[in-house]
Amino acid sequence: MARPLILTPENTLPEDGLAGTLLARVWLPGELAGPVPVLLHEDGVFDLSLLSPTLAGLCELEDLAVRVHDSRAQRLCSVAELLANSGSERSATRPSLLAPADLQVIKAAGVTFAASMVERVIEERAGGDPQRAEEIRVQVRELIGDNLRSIVPGSENAQRLKQLLQEQGLWSQYLEVGIGPDAEVFTKAPVLAAVGSGMDIGIHPGSAWNNPEPEVVLVVNSRGQVLGATLGNDVNLRDFEGRSALLLSKAKDNNGSCAIGPFIRLFDQSFSIDDVRNAEVDLRVEGDDGFVLKGRSSMNQISRDPLDIVGQTLNANHQYPDGFLLYLGTLFAPTEDRDQPGNGFTHKLGDLVSISSRQLGALHNRVQHSSALAPWTFGLLAFIDNLTRRQRA
Repeated sequence: MARPLILTPENTLPEDGLAGTLLARVWLPGELAGPVPVLLHEDGVFDLSLLSPTLAGLCELEDLAVRVHDSRAQRLCSVAELLANSGSERSATRPSLLAPADLQVIKAAGVTFAASMVERVIEERAGGDPQRAEEIRVQVRELIGDNLRSIVPGSENAQRLKQLLQEQGLWSQYLEVGIGPDAEVFTKAPVLAAVGSGMDIGIHPGSAWNNPEPEVVLVVNSRGQVLGATLGNDVNLRDFEGRSALLLSKAKDNNGSCAIGPFIRLFDQSFSIDDVRNAEVDLRVEGDDGFVLKGRSSMNQISRDPLDIVGQTLNANHQYPDGFLLYLGTLFAPTEDRDQPGNGFTHKLGDLVSISSRQLGALHNRVQHSSALAPWTFGLLAFIDNLTRRQRA
């Protein structure tokens, strides 16, 4: 039987507790049950739906950090009560935590760190076979190393390195987006498909080599203003993507494979984009088999500045009228053996995955097959109908 996943203020909130401006999204019970945006405050959890019924709508408002503090309406419960009902055991009669995104598109940037870029090259050359990966890992690092952070993507030095690698027969599509001028930006999940903290995440049952990807996720409105950040798990199937990059959607977008949360921390006097640039994102995986995996992704090692990635996502060629959330990529690519030597790491059902950062709190999820998760049924039609019914009430 799977271990329960329990959320508390101690294992969820940032180091400075509720000092920042923390926005979340919760499911309200009752006759007019549905999702509402909320403010997490030391005095409790406050419904913001009178200011805007959606998080996407909130993000379009000017002076958002000030306005949400001035617009606290109905108190729903305490923060501790919300978290207590947001783990793996949830009561339908009390508010519970959802992913802090609704109408926003969820985008993700890949191959933004040198170390993970090398791992993508290895996946490709191994054809998705974890048993071949270690041998290829040694060969690749002997030729190109993994200290490529000094190479500015799109620069003359990057172009010279590309020519050298092509001459050696080592060029890869992952190196193209890692050190070339154009970032890899893809759609991680459909609107409303993300799962929040305390929920199960999904691994495709056909995958035998997969891993979590701990990332910082930026919150951006339709005008390209970066309003704050949260945490994300860009759940990844290394064997699927390694077989072919054209399987990216199957490797990245499965039921429950996009986790975001626990909340959005808005930029204010206590938190800024420079804090994102210097964030340390920690990962811990605990298995029912006693296995523990630890990792860290240091944002100061990123090859592309976060605002450059935002600019490559939203521009004259790509607009997002409801805003978007943007995964910034990860430094972390696990190579530690879990079972047989040379097979590396892969998830097992029941793994508890925790992604944390000092100023963003912690995102907790439990691993299950995507086919075994509760079906995703609350899409845009259901959401529009829900908003309409509540507006009429």
